[in-house]
Amino acid sequence: MSPDPNSSSAGGGTREEASTKVPSKDPKKKKDEKKEEDLSDEDIALKQQLELYVERAQDADPGVQKLALESMRQEIRTSTSSMTSVPKPLKFLRPHYGTLKAYYETMGDSDLKKLLADILSVLALTMSAEGERDSLKYRLLGSEGDIGSWGHEYVRNLAGEIAQEYGKRQSEEAPIDDLMELVQQIVAFHMKHNAEPEAVDLLMEVEDLDLLVEHVDSTNFKRTCLYLTSSARYLPGPDDILVLDIAYMIDLKFEEFTNALQIALFLDNMQYVKQIFTTCDDLLRKKQFCYMLARHGTAFELDDEMVADDDDREALQDIINNTKLSEGYLNLARDIEVMEAKSPEDIYKAHLLDGRASAGASVDSARQNLAATFVNAFVNAGFCQDKLMTVPSESSSGGSSGNWLFKNKEHGKTSAAASLGMILLWDVDAGLAQIDKYFHSNDNHVIAGALLGVGIVNCGIKNDCDPALALLADYIGKEDASIRIGAIMGLGLAYAGAQNEQIRSKLSPILGDAKAPLDVIAFTAISLGLIYVGSCNEEVAQAIIFALMDRSESELGEPLTRLLPLGLGLLYLGKQESVEATAEVSKTFNEKIRKYCDMTLLSCAYAGTGNVLKVQNLLGHCAQHLEKGETHQGPAVLGIAMVAMAEELGLDMAIRSLEHLLQYGEQNIRRAVPLALGLLCISNPKVNVMDTLSRLSHDTDSDVAMAAVMSLGLIGAGTNNARIAGMLRNLSSYYYKDASLLFSVRIAQGLVHLGKGLLTLNPYHSERFLLSPTALAGIITLLHACLDMKTIILGKYHYVLYFLVLAMQPRMLMTVDENLKPLPVPVRVGQAVDVVGQAGRPKTITGFQTHTTPVLLAAGDRAELATEKYIPLSPILEGFVILKENPEYREDQ
Repeated sequence: MSPDPNSSSAGGGTREEASTKVPSKDPKKKKDEKKEEDLSDEDIALKQQLELYVERAQDADPGVQKLALESMRQEIRTSTSSMTSVPKPLKFLRPHYGTLKAYYETMGDSDLKKLLADILSVLALTMSAEGERDSLKYRLLGSEGDIGSWGHEYVRNLAGEIAQEYGKRQSEEAPIDDLMELVQQIVAFHMKHNAEPEAVDLLMEVEDLDLLVEHVDSTNFKRTCLYLTSSARYLPGPDDILVLDIAYMIDLKFEEFTNALQIALFLDNMQYVKQIFTTCDDLLRKKQFCYMLARHGTAFELDDEMVADDDDREALQDIINNTKLSEGYLNLARDIEVMEAKSPEDIYKAHLLDGRASAGASVDSARQNLAATFVNAFVNAGFCQDKLMTVPSESSSGGSSGNWLFKNKEHGKTSAAASLGMILLWDVDAGLAQIDKYFHSNDNHVIAGALLGVGIVNCGIKNDCDPALALLADYIGKEDASIRIGAIMGLGLAYAGAQNEQIRSKLSPILGDAKAPLDVIAFTAISLGLIYVGSCNEEVAQAIIFALMDRSESELGEPLTRLLPLGLGLLYLGKQESVEATAEVSKTFNEKIRKYCDMTLLSCAYAGTGNVLKVQNLLGHCAQHLEKGETHQGPAVLGIAMVAMAEELGLDMAIRSLEHLLQYGEQNIRRAVPLALGLLCISNPKVNVMDTLSRLSHDTDSDVAMAAVMSLGLIGAGTNNARIAGMLRNLSSYYYKDASLLFSVRIAQGLVHLGKGLLTLNPYHSERFLLSPTALAGIITLLHACLDMKTIILGKYHYVLYFLVLAMQPRMLMTVDENLKPLPVPVRVGQAVDVVGQAGRPKTITGFQTHTTPVLLAAGDRAELATEKYIPLSPILEGFVILKENPEYREDQ
């Protein structure tokens, strides 16, 4: 039967037939039949039309065939626009897919055969069996037409099939040229239609990301780069480096230099940084680059290629050297009106507690005074004034500043003198002048503290005349151990990340000196690790390895010896495979330290990479139940946090895994878990972690409790978090008889109010994209020391707490004008929203408030300008941001 397609009676006729057919079916089928037949007139007409085309397509006459196929193509094309349901023509043609497929095989080669192949390719979209890849097969057999006209869903399906086919052909080593032609078409289509992520995914699957560079244009390159940099975190090496390289090339192509610089810093590629400075010719933008380098803590020397003019170069080098940091920080403090010095009592708030705790606190014990020293140093860090150390002298004898110093016993004086460095943080000139008086003391501990103070003041600030080196170099060889440690640790803090050869030649010999005491050697290893952090320097590694091999059995049992492997690990911080040679050597060490060294090296090398396999490996080590005396599980637990802190998803998973370790782990693991949690949420008090730590702070094992209390301080560091402050106040009354736990509580209280709430310890910056190696190094050095708090922090090495200074940064947004003077503008500050791969222009922040700069940014906050009047020179508003006037801005009349 072949009714005339144009006659309307055909439609009507079938309708009557249909209505008479229904009752004869059994009720089960009735429903399906109902569905079939509940079609509108147009649908029925369409269905018949298509059935007719299918029949005609198998006609002997090529003319009839052609007409039928083209009409069929037309129907399919016009209907694929909406993707909410299967398009009608595809639905009605489903039963005929097999017929057409069989007929296709019998056809001779001709244009018509290609036309049918095109149609089959689209039909395969809904019909093809799992894993058949029919759609792709017929696409490759079909005509070379524009694929986009068949609609988005079709193109996406093809892309998926190409990825599978590519994998199959790679394993069979078959040619892939025809696939790549199709890939070209698909990528072009996706890039035109705002589907950048899909284009990137396809190119990653077929391992040809270079294609991307020619397809991006000025409208879509930002979204493409955003997707590339975000997906890099989830790719295994070396793919991640490749993806970032492409993103870097695209950014350079469109002169988006600030983003390119971030990628260069992420890859730790100084060649790229140079290239950016030489390619960009706008001096203002170069100043912004310098602020970014300074925030990252990169030691970087500009040369005349990068900046031609000498005065300009000096000004830019000053920014990189961080010389203006103190000034900017104090500006922020004045603006927020927190300049007034705070005393430890203001932090303890003992009056809020009921009687028993406040009664015990009035006694002047050395331990209490030492705690107050640290609290005072943390709270007034960088403010250049406090109520204990910098009080103006009443009499010529040196007045009360000297008095507080001598309220501390022996090694306590070291920390007290060094705390002056912390209070004058970043203000090198004033700092050195004020610390100078302690150099003339006749107490070795005070001199040691002054040396350490010099290092702290210079931390993160580079200076052409190297005052720290000049002052400290002479003291390295003194015979008194505490003076030597002060000078060595001071150098480590002042030159962290500087890779200074001069200091290496002075410090390396100490490691090989048989007469040097163990503590001097341990601090030397750490300082060298800090100065050469992430540099993979062979000579330093060699020196530390020999020092480790020379240790006697008894020394290997000492807690301080464990700082040697850490110094070694810091050399490879975040450098992944580069550590393997050294890790092999460490397998030859004495079995007492071998595993400890292995764990430490592994965790440092993969710190901040988010490498899942390494996390599993470390978890495996934590799962073993060992006899007493094994120490290597501590660093393994910290390692889980170090590796997993790279991105939010891994971070949450790590927190869950650590919960399990708490339940099943041995005691030495439980002692490390709170510290690992502290590292994961540093300066970012998440409620679930806060509750876990609060629970652990009452643990029966005092080591676990101390670690938990320290970590409460770390997760609240610089946030002034009221809930944590309350917890710590309650703990201070709970532990009022336990001197060592009370000491930990006090330190934690000082950390929560770090810099009166203006500082952060988070090593991540630039919207959690970049990890500052020196900052992370400082934090993990402290955490490794905390693995044995009783001997190190509660012993005579409490000044390791000052390693945190490496991670201290103002959590501010300071906008400056073209002359680098503060420029108050309105900004919106709110919770950052992840907009990777979203369509259109989604809002990047939510729940914002409008403030005038300078403003504070909490963890997970993002700022955007609330005015059109200025254009920021950096897309990420953090730290110092230069604004230039918007030439197109018009004031509303």
